[in-house]
Amino acid sequence: MTSKRVVVLSYGSGNVRSAVRALERVGARVELTADPTAVENADGLVVPGVGAFAAVMEQLRRVDAPRLIDRRLAGGRPVLGICVGMQVMFAASTEHTESGSEPVPGLGQWPGIVSKLEADVVPHMGWSQVRPAADTVLFDGLYDDAGSERFYFVHSYAAKTDPADLLTAGPTRLPRATWATHGEDFVAAVENGALSATQFHPEKSGDAGAQLLRNWLTTL
Repeated sequence: MTSKRVVVLSYGSGNVRSAVRALERVGARVELTADPTAVENADGLVVPGVGAFAAVMEQLRRVDAPRLIDRRLAGGRPVLGICVGMQVMFAASTEHTESGSEPVPGLGQWPGIVSKLEADVVPHMGWSQVRPAADTVLFDGLYDDAGSERFYFVHSYAAKTDPADLLTAGPTRLPRATWATHGEDFVAAVENGALSATQFHPEKSGDAGAQLLRNWLTTL
């Protein structure tokens, strides 16, 4: 079987080499680039994200990523967001905004605001169990009635409202949210047709993360 071609979007966000290596280990042919032709033609696009929401959005705009992501999704071409790469798929974030000021706009693929976790210890850093959505593809084989595998998180902000609750049913299936808890419940992953995303880092989540990436490759 021919290996799937995956582009990890290169736009200046943190250490993305671990994502490249993790995808290569599960059998993908990976290119780290922001070249528009490569982004458009790849079987899958991974949008990583490390750092502050507003800074990531500015870096994405510099490489025309909002348009490129829109084009891929309009054509049903799979995209996977990771960590802040998931957060920017939502409408906006309150990270680093002053009280009463407008949230920082995101890509708006899903409705909802990313906000600070209300927990005794922030950031949430370490391994946590997740509660996968019904009919999940990403978590296939990674959970049973006794629970699910643990995944590695590093974040202070998160989406806390199920995007499906903010949408009305249309011709396509509503987003399916996977949940985790750190002080309060938050969205740990979303699966929505061609667009998937995880708040945790699958590339840092050992065997469970590798299986999730394999599962994503089956959708390409």
